[in-house]
Amino acid sequence: MNLKPGFALIFLLGLVACGWGFLEHDSWITIELQHSLGSTSKSFSFRGNVTIPSLNSGLANVAQPPLTDEELEQLKTLARQNEFYRLKATVVYSNGAKSNFITSNKACRLLQAQLRDVLWISLDPSGFVTGITASQDTPTGTIECEQEDINQLDETQFSTDVLIRHAELAPVPDTASFIQKVEREREARERGEVRDNRGFFAKYWMYIVPVVLLVFISGATNQEGAK
Repeated sequence: MNLKPGFALIFLLGLVACGWGFLEHDSWITIELQHSLGSTSKSFSFRGNVTIPSLNSGLANVAQPPLTDEELEQLKTLARQNEFYRLKATVVYSNGAKSNFITSNKACRLLQAQLRDVLWISLDPSGFVTGITASQDTPTGTIECEQEDINQLDETQFSTDVLIRHAELAPVPDTASFIQKVEREREARERGEVRDNRGFFAKYWMYIVPVVLLVFISGATNQEGAK
């Protein structure tokens, strides 16, 4: 199959567009949450699941079991040592693809917020997750935990709100139409069908200007001779 350069490029652009649109913007995703409760350990344990049936609506179902006594004590130890609480989020798309994100916050802030946090999910225009971060609504300036903060922890289960941030799509140039226009003009020139719609002076200025200069110079010469 012989494709002209312009149409070949349009064909390739169509293939790329199909790849970008493989994941519909209003599809579903699930997120498995795992957390690390050790100050030096890199292992993660199960925390819960988040299901988002529609990325457009932003509604999410969050299921998180209560923390065990051992997990609560580990979290309090992290807070006493002013260590970070690490959260790992594994995103599973409707087409089976997966991606992992890790976010961290001071364990002290979790205790001060009574295990209430917000999961921010950032999406690109195609519906793919580009980032997941967790934050807590705590007073500014509170960094290190006091024993009072640890003793006042009444909750044993995370309470998580899920917020989705959609990226705005920037204007995209109509490349395909431009290539088609260039291709049509090229073919028209090859067939001799291109018409010149310029005005008379625009067409023949290269002939008119020398004549005007000659007339001007001739007139100036005649005036000098008359004197």
